Amino acid sequence: MSLDPKLLDVLVCPQDKGPLEYKEDEQLLVNERIGVAYRIDDGIPVLLIDEAVPYTNTHK
Repeated sequence: MSLDPKLLDVLVCPQDKGPLEYKEDEQLLVNERIGVAYRIDDGIPVLLIDEAVPYTNTHK
């Protein structure tokens, strides 16, 4: 399931308020600046700090 590009334009990381990168194949929104990812459940981004998982470029 793909996220609406308009939604992606307004979503920001709850930790540093910066932009997030959408990883469609992994269904994640990623903040590589601080190394965290937020999952997307049934098309709904879960942008809770407590639900963030560590993320690196080699993540999969």
